[in-house]
Amino acid sequence: MSFFDTISETLTALLSNKVRSGLTILGIVIGIFSVIAMLAIGQGAQSSVASSIQSIGSNLVIVMPGAQKGVGQAVSTGRGNAKTLTMEDATAIAQISTAKAVSPEVSARAQVIYKGLNTNTSITGVEPAYMTVRNTDVSDGDFISDVNVSSGAKVAVLGPTTRDDLFGVGADPTSVIGQTIKIKQIEFKVIGIAKSKGGSGFSNPDDAIYIPVTTAQRFLSGNQYVSDISVSAIDSNSTADLQQSITDLLLTRHHISDPANADFSTLNQSDIIAAASSVTQIFTILLGSVAGISLIVGGIGIMNMMLTTVTERTREIGLRKAIGAKRKDISQQFLIEAVTLTLISGILGIILGWGVAYLISYLGIIQTQVTLFSVALAFGVSALIGIVFGYYPARRAASLNPIEALRYE
Repeated sequence: MSFFDTISETLTALLSNKVRSGLTILGIVIGIFSVIAMLAIGQGAQSSVASSIQSIGSNLVIVMPGAQKGVGQAVSTGRGNAKTLTMEDATAIAQISTAKAVSPEVSARAQVIYKGLNTNTSITGVEPAYMTVRNTDVSDGDFISDVNVSSGAKVAVLGPTTRDDLFGVGADPTSVIGQTIKIKQIEFKVIGIAKSKGGSGFSNPDDAIYIPVTTAQRFLSGNQYVSDISVSAIDSNSTADLQQSITDLLLTRHHISDPANADFSTLNQSDIIAAASSVTQIFTILLGSVAGISLIVGGIGIMNMMLTTVTERTREIGLRKAIGAKRKDISQQFLIEAVTLTLISGILGIILGWGVAYLISYLGIIQTQVTLFSVALAFGVSALIGIVFGYYPARRAASLNPIEALRYE
């Protein structure tokens, strides 16, 4: 029997029982669709997390006060809560050759009021270098200047979300700049609006207000310490060296001989991205594995269908063998039927999975990313399922005795 004859016989056999074939195909389609959609969500989440981390700065090293002790050691002040970093530390770090820009920061959350409207948002005391270190820019007006810092001016730059909360969505910048807002009952003049970085939730970078760091020390923290120091390396290859140089410098400045007793800690942006990517990758694998279970269930469905088909076509198999069909021909016929089912299911599943992933992104639920790997994986798995779960029924059909098959009722 030629290849084209085999394909023709396959299509005839599958179309002879459309309902059974359709239900079998549906089981594989759901599995393929689930794998592609879940992997797309996982990949999209991974890319989104990496982009969010990269948006906080370029080649960034963050220095935080305090250090976490290990299990069984004495309790220490948690990172970010201690008061061990000063403006002088930031000035010293700026002298390191691999440091491109340094921004000491004072952070707090506070209630902000404008003519009866209020919002609770993040208040960050910064210097002009913050724009370089944290990839921040203004869409309208001006950012915090050196003059603002040296004079301790009560001026503020609003994030887009904060502007919308206080002045209404899409408020005209010209009507916002120059207005007076109250932070902790202290009046601040709005001098600019930051460009949107995108984001949501409690750590939304657009839900923020920037004021001079000296002003924040006076009115927010009430002391000379800073909440953290952000440092930008001259290039990505210098980030690790910069982190080590900062550690060595601050240990010397704080008169600490044993690094285990450091009263500060450092975070490398690359390490943060690697850790976050590792978590989201595990999340993606978990989603894909759960979806993969449905593929196994679909494969079992194909096996059941093919076994039923072998039973129903026993007399046909006996007749073919009686007129000269070889075991290979019978086995090939049923195996091709199983593989054809899974390939059709794979194509439909890929189209459906891609469409659902696009719809999820279009609706803004979460950004998805369909990769060539996930498509190839789903298609390859579908073909493999056809071969694996179709092999036993095909072998069983080929092993039937032609005389007994012809007698089968």
